[in-house]
Amino acid sequence: MDSIPEKDFRKHAEEAYPEECCGVIVVFKGRQRYVPCRNVAATPTLTFKISQEDYSNAEDLGEIIAICHSHPNKSSKPSEADLTEIEILKEAGYDFIWYITGVFNDAGVVASTDITKTVSSGYKAPLIGRSFSHGILDCYTLIRDWYKEEHGIELPQFKRDDDWWNDGKSDLYREGFPQAGFVSIGQSASPEIGDVILMQVRSKNMVPNHAGIYIGNSMILHHLYGRLSSRDIYGGQWREATTDILRYKG
Repeated sequence: MDSIPEKDFRKHAEEAYPEECCGVIVVFKGRQRYVPCRNVAATPTLTFKISQEDYSNAEDLGEIIAICHSHPNKSSKPSEADLTEIEILKEAGYDFIWYITGVFNDAGVVASTDITKTVSSGYKAPLIGRSFSHGILDCYTLIRDWYKEEHGIELPQFKRDDDWWNDGKSDLYREGFPQAGFVSIGQSASPEIGDVILMQVRSKNMVPNHAGIYIGNSMILHHLYGRLSSRDIYGGQWREATTDILRYKG
C-alpha cells in the first residue's frame, strides 16, 4: 500500500463499525494526514456521505488528495456506486484517489482488512442490472445515462437527499424535470420512446418519487429503490402508479 496514514484510517474504520466510516487524506506540512469525517448518510451502515462542514474543515488544513471509506462486512473491492461516484467527482473537477477497507467482526473482534486503491478509469455502469445507491445510481441517474448514451444529451444533475419524498414538503421530480427540459403531456397520454414516466411509490408526501424511460413495445427502463435496474412491461402497478408523462423538449 502507498505511504498513506493507514493506521489512522483503519482505527477510524474499526471504531465506526458497523457503520461506514469516511474521511479524507490531506497534504499537511509536507506529509499526508488522515482526517476523519462524520458520515451523515441516511443509511450509514450501507453507504456514506461526508459531512460538508467536516470536508470544509479538512480543506482548511491542506490539499485534499484522497477519499477514504470502509465497507462493513464486505470486501474492500469498490462497488458500482464507488466507481460511478469517482467519475462523477472527476467530471466536477475533483480527481481524487479512493481508498477502501473492508471491516469484519470475527468472534467479537472488529478488524480492518486489506485496503484497495482506486482511481478514475472512465467506468460506466450498465443500463440494465446496475445496483442501487440513492443519488449516485438511482432512477434519475438511469434517465440521465440513457439520454447521454442514446441521444448525446447531458441532463443536469440535481442534489437530492435520500428519503426526500417523506419529508412532508419536497416535490423534487415535478420541480426538477421542467428545469431539465421536460414538459408534461398528461397522465394518460400514449408514451413515445424517450418519454419519462413519473410514478408515486409509497410516498408520504403524495408526490411522484420514481421515474422510468419508455423504450417502446410497452416496456420501460427503470431503477426501483433497493433493486437492480431493469426493463419491465409498462402496465399493471406501474400504469396505476403513474402521475405524469413527460416529453423532452430541450
